[in-house]
Amino acid sequence: MANLLLNLQNTKLTFGGKPVLEGAELMLHSDDRMCLVGRNGSGKSTLLKIAAGLIETDDGTRFFQPGTTIRYLPQEPDFAGFTTVLDYVEAGLGPTDNPYRCRHYLNELGLSGEENPAQLSGGESRRAAIARTLAPEPDILLLDEPTNHLDLPAIEWLEAELKSLRSAFILISHDRRFLEALTNRTIWLDRGMAKRMNRGFAFFEEWRDQVLEEEEIAQHKLAQKIATEEHWMRYGVTARRKRNVRRVGLLGSLRSERREYVGSQGNVKLSASTADISGKLVAEAKKISKSYGDRPIVAGLDLLLLRGDRLGIVGPNGAGKTTLIKLITGLLEPDSGTIKLGTNLSVVALDQSRQSLNPESLVQDVITAGRGQSVTINGETKHVVTYMRDFLFKPEQARTPVSVLSGGERARLILARELAKPSNFLVLDEPTNDLDLETLDLLQEMLADYKGTILLVSHDRDFLDRVATSTLMYEGDGKWMEYAGGYTDMLAQRGAGVAARKLKDQEKEIREVPVSAEVQPVAQVKRKLSFKEKYALDNLPAKMDALKAELVKLEHVLADANLFTRDPKLFEKTSIRHAAAAQELSASEEQWLELEMLKEALEGRV
Repeated sequence: MANLLLNLQNTKLTFGGKPVLEGAELMLHSDDRMCLVGRNGSGKSTLLKIAAGLIETDDGTRFFQPGTTIRYLPQEPDFAGFTTVLDYVEAGLGPTDNPYRCRHYLNELGLSGEENPAQLSGGESRRAAIARTLAPEPDILLLDEPTNHLDLPAIEWLEAELKSLRSAFILISHDRRFLEALTNRTIWLDRGMAKRMNRGFAFFEEWRDQVLEEEEIAQHKLAQKIATEEHWMRYGVTARRKRNVRRVGLLGSLRSERREYVGSQGNVKLSASTADISGKLVAEAKKISKSYGDRPIVAGLDLLLLRGDRLGIVGPNGAGKTTLIKLITGLLEPDSGTIKLGTNLSVVALDQSRQSLNPESLVQDVITAGRGQSVTINGETKHVVTYMRDFLFKPEQARTPVSVLSGGERARLILARELAKPSNFLVLDEPTNDLDLETLDLLQEMLADYKGTILLVSHDRDFLDRVATSTLMYEGDGKWMEYAGGYTDMLAQRGAGVAARKLKDQEKEIREVPVSAEVQPVAQVKRKLSFKEKYALDNLPAKMDALKAELVKLEHVLADANLFTRDPKLFEKTSIRHAAAAQELSASEEQWLELEMLKEALEGRV
C-alpha cells in the first residue's frame, strides 16, 4: 500500500478579512500524481505554498512524513544573490544529491548554466526553475503552473520527464492536455474547500458538473423545507410549547444554513464586438522573406488567409512567431516578396503579456480607455460595472488600481478591454496564459461563434485543436509549412511534433549525427486528408442537398404575392432564412470543391 507523505487537515486561512481556505484538506500518497484545479482566486497557489511549508495557516494541521524530500516550483522564481544560472540550480541540491543532474537538466532545457539570471527571458527563467526543482529527485514535487512561458518542445519534454520520475506530485496548470496525460488524482478547490476525486483530470468536468447539480438539488430541497416550516409558524403554533420551541429553533437553523451557503462562482460571459464584414481576402503573402543578420526568420513563404479562417502558428521560442504575425498583419515590411492585405479590416490584437496595462490605472478606465462609464458591444450600451460583472469582477473593483489584481484577473481585464473593440480580425498571442479552465472553455466557444478571421499563437495543444482550422508549423531555417486542422491533425500529417530550435554551437553536432538516426525530412512525409477534411468531404453532399431542398420550400412560401401584407413577420423571417441558407449553400459548395481538388492533388502525389 502506498505511503502517506503529506497530510493537510482543516486548513483555514484569511487574507485581509476575506476567507481563502475554510477547512480544506489534502492527502498525498507516494503513488499520487495529483492536479489541483479551481477558479482564479480560489487559493490554489496558496494551498500549494502551505503544503510546501512556506505559509503559516490560521488553523489546521500539517503532517510531513519524516525524511521525505520536497521541492516547490513557484510561478516567479527568485534569482537574488546568484551570479550564474548553474549557481541557482545547484543551490537547490541536498547534501547527498548528485551535482551532475544540474548540468544534465540545464542542457536538456537548452541552457548552459553560465547565463546571468538577471538577463533571462520569461521562458529561460522557467526552465532554470524547473531544472532546480527536478535535479534533487525529490519524493514530492509541488509544481505551480510549470508550463507557463514554455514552448511546445519544452512542454512535451517536461511531460515525458514527469512520467518517468518516481516522485509523487501536486500540479497546478491550465494546460488540459498536460493534466490529462499526467494525473491520476484530482483536488478541486472550490469556495475554500478541497474536494477529492480518485481519478485523473480527464474525468474532472463530468464529476464537477455532477457535484454542482447535487448541490442545486439540495438547496432546492432546503428551500422547500423552509417554506414548510414558515407555513407551520404562521398557522400551527398552537400545539404544545416544547414542540413549538424545537420547531422554531429548527426554522432558525435552516434559515442560517441558507444564508451561509455560498453558491458556485458564475461563468465569464464572453462576446466580441464585431465590426463590418471584411473582404473575402484577408491577407496574401507571396514569397516573403525576412532575416535578422544571418538568421532567417521567414524564407519564401506563400500564405493565403481568407475571411473566416482560424490559423494557428506553432513553433519553438525564438523561431520568429511574433515577427511572422507582424509580417502577415502588415506591421512589418518583408525583405523580399509581397504582402497584400484585404479591404475593410478591423484588427484587434490580444496582448497577453499584460505589458500594455498601466499598474496605476483604474480597472474601469482600462476598459473604457478613460472615456466615460459605459461601453458599447454590438450596438448595445452597457454601464462599465455591468460589463465588468460579465468577466467576474465585483462592482467595488471598478475603482481599484490594476496593480492589486491577480494574474488571472489581469488576463480577464485584457479580454474585457480588447473584446469591447469592434473587430473582424483577431490576433491572439498566447491568449491562454493565466486563464482558468472554465474561462478557457468560454473563450473557445466565443471564438467558435466569431464571424471574423483569427490568427492564433499558442503552446496549448488542446486550445489549438479546438480553435484552429489550419496550423502553420515552423520547420527550421525560416521555413514554415501549413497543415490542415489543429495540432493533433498536424501531428498525424507531419509525423512529428515541434523540435526545439538548436543553438548555433550545436548545429555542427546535429549535422554529424548519422542519417539513420535523424528524423526524416518533412518533405518526404506523405500528406493525407485529415479526419476533419475527410469527414467534411463525405458529409457536405448531404448538407448541400438539404439546403437546396430547404431553399425550394422557402421560395415557395415567398412566391405568395400577398404574404408581406398578410403576415409581414413571416415574410421577414422567411427572407432572412432564405438569404442565410443561400449563403450556407454557396460556402458548402466552395468548401466541397476545394476539398475535392485537394483530394485529387494528394492522390496524384502518392
